Amino acid sequence: MQTDIPVQRRSTGARPWLVLGSLAMLQFLIAVDVTVVNIALPSIGAEFGVDERVLTWVVVGYAVTGGGLLMLGGRLGDVLGRRRVLLVGTAVFGGASLLAGLTQTFPLLVVARLLQGAGEAIALPAAMAMIVLTFPEGARRTRALSVWAVVASAGLVLGFVLSGVITELLGWRWIFLVAVPFTVYVVCAALVLVPADPPGERKPLDLPGSFLLTAAPLLFVLGVVEAGESGLAPLALIGAVLAGVLFVVVERKAPNPLIPMSFFRNRTRVRANLATALLSAALSTSFLLFTFQLQQRAGLTPFAAGVALLPLAVALVAAATFVPRIVGRWGSRTCAVVGIASTAAGMVAIAAGAQLGAGAIETIPAMVLIAAGMGFGLVGLQHAAVTGVTDDDAGVASGVQRAADQLGGSAGVTLYIGIGFAPAVSDVHSFAVSCALALAGLLAAALIAWRIA
Repeated sequence: MQTDIPVQRRSTGARPWLVLGSLAMLQFLIAVDVTVVNIALPSIGAEFGVDERVLTWVVVGYAVTGGGLLMLGGRLGDVLGRRRVLLVGTAVFGGASLLAGLTQTFPLLVVARLLQGAGEAIALPAAMAMIVLTFPEGARRTRALSVWAVVASAGLVLGFVLSGVITELLGWRWIFLVAVPFTVYVVCAALVLVPADPPGERKPLDLPGSFLLTAAPLLFVLGVVEAGESGLAPLALIGAVLAGVLFVVVERKAPNPLIPMSFFRNRTRVRANLATALLSAALSTSFLLFTFQLQQRAGLTPFAAGVALLPLAVALVAAATFVPRIVGRWGSRTCAVVGIASTAAGMVAIAAGAQLGAGAIETIPAMVLIAAGMGFGLVGLQHAAVTGVTDDDAGVASGVQRAADQLGGSAGVTLYIGIGFAPAVSDVHSFAVSCALALAGLLAAALIAWRIA
């Protein structure tokens, strides 16, 4: 952690707000990228001739590298300088967006998504740290962080709608290409507005741990997607287990580990992160199922599907506004359990709607339940995951919570969609199988969350 904060970073003029505006644009682009691919997936699958099971790579590839390299990205900012790391990460994100928009093969699109996730993992922690360092503690920093959170929520919500509009009017490639000029702007703005980095404290980087934390979920995804298709699947799954075991071994011996073993002594945080991963697995799966239901079952165009998801977007905004006001009154555990129960009800509604041939209107109750589950569940678990943090472990606690969210979501999509839409499962029952698997995970999440102090 850098301790000497330059005076210009604490200025009270317009520069801090210009910095915030530029970095918020980056946050918006990254948040949009999480959801913008959902409506475009059927169009991507049609162009490259791949089914729903293989299409999960487009979603989970981004989340795996983003979550797996997130904590390394934070450490890189401490070692190499946050301004420098921000520029590199933003450039990687922009270059990968250009590659994704121009690619002519599906494997290269997956590579581009992996690089986008890596760019996010490098740039976002540096951007967040810059905001904290730019605004003094108190009302100004609170306002700045509120803007940051609102922009992130708006990006997630608008991603659904923008995906439908852009895919319908311009084609799916433009959901990636539109980000390129904005990343160029962020790089130029950072060069002009953000002061040069002061000398930082040099600490060893846990590169083996970062590699293993990313390799384990990637091998898991490969094993599930290739299951029954090639002899590579068993080897990939064995490799995922070995990478996970080696990660624990490396972290025990590393001089500066990504996740200190002392972190696991706090049972509240461990349980909150386990429940977060399981809840995110179901939530990420529900977003894809909504897309498949509206476009492939109900026959809506990408634009119409994007508009049909507006109730989900509005409900997410309402939940993000309402839940933080009551979490202190209800407590983290109650909010988490209510959110998990609401998500479970939403998965049942999705499965029932698919069996009954529900259209856009009939899907609204499921959307509202999923949005409530996301609002109550994730907010409650986030509060529990950072309970009792200090200056020494706040960064680790926050990083682990975000990584659990992203990696849990990617693992859930891979497992639930991969099994539910496998060739051995009939098209009639694919939604029911995916939802049943998600419900099993949510039951485990509820049992874990209920034991949170």
